[in-house]
Amino acid sequence: MRPPPVAAYLGAMARNSPNFVCQTCGNVTSKWSGRCEVCGEWNSIVEEAPVSAGPAGKTLGGGRGRSAKLTDLSHPEAPPPRTSCGMDELDRVLGGGLVPGSAILVGGDPGIGKSTLLLQAAAAFADAGLKVIYASGEEASAQVRMRAQRLGLQQAPVKLANETNLRDILATLEEERPALTIIDSIQTMWADNVSSAPGSVGQVRAAAHELTTFAKARGCSVIMVGHVTKDGQLAGPRVVEHMVDTVLYFEGERGHQFRILRSVKNRFGPADEIGVFEMTGAGLHEVTNPSALFLSERGAPAPGSVVFSGIEGTRPVLVEFQALVAPTPQAQPRRTVVGWDGGRLAMILAVLEARCGIPFAGLDVYLNVAGGMKVSEPAADLAVAAALLSAREDVALPPETVVFGEISLSGALRPVGQTENRLKEAQKLGFTTAILPRGGTAKGAGMSLTEMPDLATVVGEVFGAG
Repeated sequence: MRPPPVAAYLGAMARNSPNFVCQTCGNVTSKWSGRCEVCGEWNSIVEEAPVSAGPAGKTLGGGRGRSAKLTDLSHPEAPPPRTSCGMDELDRVLGGGLVPGSAILVGGDPGIGKSTLLLQAAAAFADAGLKVIYASGEEASAQVRMRAQRLGLQQAPVKLANETNLRDILATLEEERPALTIIDSIQTMWADNVSSAPGSVGQVRAAAHELTTFAKARGCSVIMVGHVTKDGQLAGPRVVEHMVDTVLYFEGERGHQFRILRSVKNRFGPADEIGVFEMTGAGLHEVTNPSALFLSERGAPAPGSVVFSGIEGTRPVLVEFQALVAPTPQAQPRRTVVGWDGGRLAMILAVLEARCGIPFAGLDVYLNVAGGMKVSEPAADLAVAAALLSAREDVALPPETVVFGEISLSGALRPVGQTENRLKEAQKLGFTTAILPRGGTAKGAGMSLTEMPDLATVVGEVFGAG
């Protein structure tokens, strides 16, 4: 009998060798160590059994697999059916309603209102005719009932479960066959076949995989609540966001009553769509006109205040940028940003100094997006630059003016998309003037359009600086 080839022997050893996985960051190593080399955490590395691949043409269990059914790209297929819950803002973010068998992950800061939103959504879907189970691993059933009573939802036909064992939850879902299951939260779920604590990388990955697989196999939609890290990212392995169909972030500031439900991934609808809610003592109320709400507390014209006409998903939204520029006694000036990218603010300041001759050395710069809104699109560059110039030169823009446009490193202004929708929204709210880049397809009937070729022209003609 001939011995097996050395390469096959080494390959079998590699498949059967154990893996050591960091339960904090998911880094995989070939041996155990007390401290993870990637994230620096101590005692976070746990041995996990590897998944060994079987021979070619066979499954992991040793049996032969079946041939997959192949279809053409032109194969006609009806769009997935959707169930509307009656909450227009939630339906908008989901892409028009809930798709059967979809897996949804919702993240947000502690205390921002995730459980309140999902309890209201559970009651709304139950009233729409779906069988809904709300499984809470963080709160007792009595606590969930108290919240439902405060929200006036105690009569909603929602079934509650207070369980963290994943095997028991799946057995309950198999028996009850609900149309929607809400898991609050995925970090509290415990799979007894994974030897690590709840909330670890292995547990979160296993729980998300089992729940997503159940959703696809049984046609039961699953909404999972996820914790976030101090950086605002969903805690746990990144692979969880790849498993699910939709990833939603629930954003907002504790000091503001506004809450933003933002879609960052959606296989059944547009990404970057937002739904706007207002937190009240009776729960979350929908905001049908977010632009008017974000600008409702805007007073008389003041230096540093500029209105930006942005696009969030498919809807135009007007928000107010507020800037403050003040001398500093410190050797290193402060750059504080709330609601925008701090790196992009540094770029705008560099362009103003290098291309327009406007120095900000020795000046503290504070930038804020009013209302707790977070803006990420490059079209806000010109509005930020205008707010900084307005604050530095102590010159207030006219109150009926909106500003938008992208700034390049050369100081030129670049046109942005959906200009007509931005102008229509601004005109609907009573704005009569717009400052925007030259060269776009701007059509603002009834509005005075001031098109600028570069940032230096804005500095000279609008603010008389430079």
